[in-house]
Amino acid sequence: MIKTIAVVGAGALGLYYGGRMVLAGCEVSYLARSDRDLLRAEGVTLDWAGETRHLRPAQVAGEPGEIGPVDLVVVALKATANSELFRLLPPLLGPATLVVNLQNGLGVDEAVAAVVGGERTVGCLCFVGVNRLAPGRATCLTEGYVELGAFAGASEGRAEAVAEVFGRAGVRARVAASLAAVRWRKLVWNVPFNGLTLTEGGLTSDEVLRDPAREARVWALMREVQAAARAEGVEIEDAFLEQNVRITRDMAYRPSTLLDFLAGRPLELDPIWGEPLRRARLLGVPVPELARLHAELTANAALAAG
Repeated sequence: MIKTIAVVGAGALGLYYGGRMVLAGCEVSYLARSDRDLLRAEGVTLDWAGETRHLRPAQVAGEPGEIGPVDLVVVALKATANSELFRLLPPLLGPATLVVNLQNGLGVDEAVAAVVGGERTVGCLCFVGVNRLAPGRATCLTEGYVELGAFAGASEGRAEAVAEVFGRAGVRARVAASLAAVRWRKLVWNVPFNGLTLTEGGLTSDEVLRDPAREARVWALMREVQAAARAEGVEIEDAFLEQNVRITRDMAYRPSTLLDFLAGRPLELDPIWGEPLRRARLLGVPVPELARLHAELTANAALAAG
């Protein structure tokens, strides 16, 4: 059974899921950078299910060597920090350590596997509404669920072992037969709503759908993701697109890309928009709305940088 856990990154997902694991009795260490001193002094605060919970992880470290090998590493960094994985992950690995990657987009599991090995790597998509609105504090608006899949070969119990940890923490967890399919399905929401909330002037997700022209772009983007996924052998049913729109109509949510932009942080342009765009073009799938949105986001990122 997985007992010792290192959470790499203290953003929204790292704080929330790591905090849930602390509450479940797991021995959780955080590897944090800018928020290290605050987490050491004040711990983690979760706003969740109508309550505020304050908790203290077993350890807050600034360097991975302070933690050492653990049973499970949770990669909760933004993909924009993946150049640091070669430094951060190896000191946390023991002979049987598993590594679960919470990042969004395509190509991110490959980045983790290049460091730790594909046989250790489990991808995890978090269908949740959670924000980090202050250092050390995560606010959950929608609990949702996580869906996991082994990166390389048969799961051989790897994804199931990680799902058991989430289950112990009271998080609904599913194990998927195809990690690639889950990643494409998550893009159905992330591509339009993470993008348009930013490019349309800082809207919440529900506000995007209040304007017919914006809603038309949402549907066009989702259908382009659906078509690109189909070309890669992943079938996404129309009902899934409809469900994503339906649940978002009353979701006053500011996605992570918008919050990163407002805070002056780098945007995850490549895994969420750039890599799907490249794959679609290689497969000969027309994706004009995705290309347009990628260009708009690239321009916004350039303005923010300078």
